Amino acid sequence: MTQMIAHYQIADYAQFKAAFDADAEDRGNNGLSLLQLWREDGGSAWALYAIGDAKAARDYLDGAAGVFNSQAGVRSASFHFVETA
Repeated sequence: MTQMIAHYQIADYAQFKAAFDADAEDRGNNGLSLLQLWREDGGSAWALYAIGDAKAARDYLDGAAGVFNSQAGVRSASFHFVETA
C-alpha cells in the first residue's frame, strides 16, 4: 500500500485547518485519502494519506495544491511517498 506523509509549515493553524477542510473533496478526487492529521504546534502540521492513484496525487501536488497552499497560509511543504515494508 502506498501512503504519503506530508509536512506543512504554516502561518496560522486556524487558517490552515479551514482551508484544509475545504480542500478535502479536491484531494479525494486526486487520489489522496486522509488517514490522520496532526498538529505539532501552531506553525506545523503533518498529514498521513492513503494513495489511490499515485500519478493523480503527484499531478495535484505539482499544480492545484499551490492554490490550497496560498489559501491555507502554507509557507513550505514536503511530501514523502512511502510503502509498507
